[in-house]
Amino acid sequence: MRPWHHLYPALPPPHGLEPLRASTGAFLGIGLCTLIVGAGVAWGVSSIYLVAPLGATAVLVFCVPNSPLAQPWSAIVGNVAAALVALLTVWIVPAPWSAAVAVGAAVAAMMLVRALHPPGGAVALLTSLDPTPALEAGPLFALMPVGLTTAALVLAAVIYNRATGRVYPFRQPETDDAGEPALRLGLSNAQLGALLERFNQSTNLGVADLGRLLAAAEAEAARQRFDGTTCADIMTTNLITVRPDTPLPQAARLFRKHAIKSLPVVEHGNTLRGLVLQADLLGALAAQDRPARRKDAALRRPVSDVMRPADRAVPHDMPVGALLNRLSAQGAEVVPVTSGDRLVGILTRSDIIRLLLRGSEDRAAA
Repeated sequence: MRPWHHLYPALPPPHGLEPLRASTGAFLGIGLCTLIVGAGVAWGVSSIYLVAPLGATAVLVFCVPNSPLAQPWSAIVGNVAAALVALLTVWIVPAPWSAAVAVGAAVAAMMLVRALHPPGGAVALLTSLDPTPALEAGPLFALMPVGLTTAALVLAAVIYNRATGRVYPFRQPETDDAGEPALRLGLSNAQLGALLERFNQSTNLGVADLGRLLAAAEAEAARQRFDGTTCADIMTTNLITVRPDTPLPQAARLFRKHAIKSLPVVEHGNTLRGLVLQADLLGALAAQDRPARRKDAALRRPVSDVMRPADRAVPHDMPVGALLNRLSAQGAEVVPVTSGDRLVGILTRSDIIRLLLRGSEDRAAA
């Protein structure tokens, strides 16, 4: 490896119109802050003015809005905390050491309040190098201009990023539930957070976005693994079906006779209407403790009363890899396969297992 290899740019080339999107956002955000300052001047409020670190905040909130360092709490609280610490520093620490102490103390303060924001270091340095405005304003300096203008910039970023297809503020899990565990390789929020801590990446990436990246990687790996195999290639086509008005006892006999776990419910033209699982049928027929009248009524019920909706059906040309999450971790044991509204097959875990075993045989032979 060439010795200067690590000096090459670490960032990939910008994607599409992203430079235009980000730069326009920064223009609008700083423009809003400028309007606020102009309004302050018109009203004779001399304590409202632009501070240079806002430019660095604009880079973060418009260019890397998914970074934990760019989130509203980090930006607003980080800049305010840094301003307060720097103001305290210039009061008690003489020059030339006040600059170094202010920046170091601001970093520690931002980390303690979980609001690490790189421009906060610039706020502290600027305040220590030119302390006169801060000393004249006193503690209000942290709120106006620093807090007010930062909040205005963050508000502009929230509106602009969402209007241009970026998620800001970034996603944060509300609970520690896995939610959709398959979308994150079965890892809970706590486990994802532990991974970020393990690799010291908590300040670079959020838990929810790590889950999204893992989900995308898993889906891509599945597509590569199955090499373009579609649902139609491995689905079961010799199906036993029932109609919506089929009585429950008749459906039960079909389950016993054919040793199957599900019955698709179809109408004319093999149009899929729903799906009956063994558990659904057993629950409807469990009438040991019921009066005789209620038993008879239960036995006369049609399968349409207990069938599940067909909203989990997938098209026949869907790649098999896209179904792995549903079959492995979301509790689905069977997935109807359709062509339009017409049922053409069924995919079960057994079908996926056979595909996996076939792949292992090919690899062993190779």
